[in-house]
Amino acid sequence: MPKSSSGQNNTRHDAVQEAAAAPTRCGYVALIGAPNAGKSTLLNRLVGQKLAIVTPKVQTTRSRLLGIAVDGATQIIFVDTPGIFAPRRRLDRAMVTAAWSGAEDADETVLLVDAARGIDEDMRRILDRLAERSGNSILALNKIDLVPRESLLGLADALSRKGRFEPIFMISGLKGDGVADVKQHLAASLPPGPWLFPEDQLSDASERLIAAEVTREQVFLQLHDELPYASTVETEGWEDRPDGSVRIDQVIYVQRPGQRAIVLGEGGRRIRAIGAQARAELGRILQRRVHLFLFVKVRQNWVEDRERFAAIGLDYDA
Repeated sequence: MPKSSSGQNNTRHDAVQEAAAAPTRCGYVALIGAPNAGKSTLLNRLVGQKLAIVTPKVQTTRSRLLGIAVDGATQIIFVDTPGIFAPRRRLDRAMVTAAWSGAEDADETVLLVDAARGIDEDMRRILDRLAERSGNSILALNKIDLVPRESLLGLADALSRKGRFEPIFMISGLKGDGVADVKQHLAASLPPGPWLFPEDQLSDASERLIAAEVTREQVFLQLHDELPYASTVETEGWEDRPDGSVRIDQVIYVQRPGQRAIVLGEGGRRIRAIGAQARAELGRILQRRVHLFLFVKVRQNWVEDRERFAAIGLDYDA
């Protein structure tokens, strides 16, 4: 599972020393919102390392992912959740269920709103569901660099009249504006208690899962609209080599032979490009040389396959 780099280790070690002189706090914080609100970008910023994949596509995040950050004597366990929208398929229902489950189990909930999008149908559904819960949520208006200040104030007012939010932050997860304020607020508000994870651990996700997600990110980025959301990636082999490098074997599953041809590309060019970018990204994350081998297989209607749901951490029966 991912751990801090050497520079991050120094920062966390300082935090541990500070924690030794003060009562520790620890808790879960769910990041919820509509698709493409910027939850994964914010998670990566809060943790200080890329854990969650980020693409311009909606519904990129499929299952919940924990990102672990330290602020002073507090360990903050962020829960990155799938975007919440009106589900139509079994996969959609499982993703939305995973999002609300993450929120219900958390000590604090941060509703992230794309300030440029405002209050749309997806956001109205989220606000209605939050209104059924007891207690307040934290509101974070994201992408504030894209919206005039007057519009931001109007949106904040409209949202505060539709829900119980305390406090309200205006941030840019991409640029980092206001993110430190959110983190400091959470560090002070979480309950007293011992840390639940080692000081250098960044996530509960295995390296195999994160590696699969990195490749899936490249599938989304490089195939654009040519391939529907009918693909998934699984890490089937992982070999740590004596020279410190790692061999990773992955399968990209699609639903039809025509989709397999799209992923492969003419003369195998597309799959080589996907592999090259994923290999470079994995090398940065794992901090060692990566030998990545990709295979493309057809598994008809995998989105109705109970085993595939389990592999990506979703409830088939949701």
